[in-house]
Amino acid sequence: MSSALAICHGAFGRATLYRLDRAMLTHAHREGHLVFFLEGEPATLLVDGRPQPTGPDVAVAIDPWAPHAHRPAAPGAAGLFLVLYVRPDWFAATTGLGAGTLRFGAPRIELSGSLEGRIRRVVALLAEPRGDGRLEDALLELTAACFERSWQGVSPSPAPARRGPIDFRVRRAMRLIGERFAEDLSFDRVAREAGLSRPHFYKMFRDQLGLTPALYLGLLRVEAALERLLASDRSVTEIGHELGFACQSSFTRFFTAHVGPSPSEYRRRARLLGTRDFQTRRYGREGAFAE
Repeated sequence: MSSALAICHGAFGRATLYRLDRAMLTHAHREGHLVFFLEGEPATLLVDGRPQPTGPDVAVAIDPWAPHAHRPAAPGAAGLFLVLYVRPDWFAATTGLGAGTLRFGAPRIELSGSLEGRIRRVVALLAEPRGDGRLEDALLELTAACFERSWQGVSPSPAPARRGPIDFRVRRAMRLIGERFAEDLSFDRVAREAGLSRPHFYKMFRDQLGLTPALYLGLLRVEAALERLLASDRSVTEIGHELGFACQSSFTRFFTAHVGPSPSEYRRRARLLGTRDFQTRRYGREGAFAE
């Protein structure tokens, strides 16, 4: 069974050590995503449907909102991974590169001695709670180095990724999904209330956001689950009911298929990193698209 060895939340996003031995459903994050294989059996990530292998000499970088899935080498083949979820606003503020900058040049990142040393440092600090004071700096160094490496030999040079304006009907659909993500949601009804036909709704949503309505719904449910697991003492069963799941087992299946470990283990392993300028903040339901 997939498990978590360490989880840390902070202004940077999330940093985790996961032992993964099962496939995960296609999903997406608001954060930039970096996956480093450490030991055991490597896996393949499907990024926008294209296979990207992990290994001792290569990491995988995933842009914010890009659909992806985890596929182990074989059923039950376990690997240990350092997995980072990097908030674009934190990366922009700490590097001074500007909003919308966290867009990787290529998903494949060749690892070298300097990057391997930074990976080892993050792993050591993540596994040691007393290393919290240095963890954010180590995460910034590793993320910035991977960002720079991803653009080597790639044209054009890194520049802020700007999305065009989102159609007001798509924004209305996003708001409706955000208001009803804990319900038995009908996308046909969302399309009607947004003023779109069903085929036009799906096409516009995918073209303008880069993911399907179902992936967006799953993202909101995962975000809400993570927030409530960390910010409340309500039971896993209660949180599952609040998010629209009929029973704890269905909530657990959903959570493990999108996150990896079970909700109970995630809560048990997670800790919050406090820094002088950290405040617990939530993205708005239309969040990063409004840049």
